This record gives sequence, structure tokens and C-alpha cells, in this order.
Amino acid sequence: MPISLTLIRGLPGSGKSTLAKKSAQNTGAIHLETDMYFVNSKGQYRFDPKKLNQAHKWCQQQTRQHLEQGFSVIVSNTFVCQWEMQAYKDIAQTIGAELYIQVCREQFGSIHNIEAKTIANMKRKWEE
Repeated sequence: MPISLTLIRGLPGSGKSTLAKKSAQNTGAIHLETDMYFVNSKGQYRFDPKKLNQAHKWCQQQTRQHLEQGFSVIVSNTFVCQWEMQAYKDIAQTIGAELYIQVCREQFGSIHNIEAKTIANMKRKWEE
């Protein structure tokens, strides 16, 4: 069975993480997201905007590592702009993984208490 990389994108609260977790359970794929970088050893989410670039690099490195080990990977991030997926597309191409992109459009409310104006700004910038 060929390995795959699935990118799940959508605004905060759209159901990305829930879909990714269910898909990973059903397929045995590894679920990753940039937000995981901000979860401490006690399981508490501690976002630090100064470390966001580092968190994205971590997620990309983890994706590459798992794909190289022969695991399929599901990454759920907002991916508001097309360019934000490019590093993952490049990884998939380099490794020879099948690439799938899914979009979540539900509105369940953000679990990270993201301000409405921030989500509205992301919505304005959204690229199909």
C-alpha cells in the first residue's frame, strides 16, 4: 500500500483536528499539526506567537520523518494561503507519497479562543 500525505485545511473551528483524528484512527496514519508543538508535557496548550515559525518547521520535519519511515501522515493546519502548503507538497513529491488535500468548512467554534476578528481576517485572506 503506497504511503500518503493528507493535508486538511480550514479556518479555526472548522473541524480539521476532529476529522484528522478520526481519519488517523481509521487508517493508521500519523496525525500531526503545528499546534502540537505548543502542548507541554502536562498536556496544556501554551501558544507563543514568537515560536510559530519554529512550530511550522517542527511539523514539516515530523511529517518528512514519518513519511520516510513508511507511515502515511495527516496534517491538519489552517493553510489559509496556497503557499502555506508548498513545503508539504515538496516533501510528498520528494518522498513519492500520494498527496491529498481536504477542506473543512464547518463552524464549531475555536477551541483555542481565537478572537472573531482574527478568524474574520483569515477568512478574507482564504485562497481556494
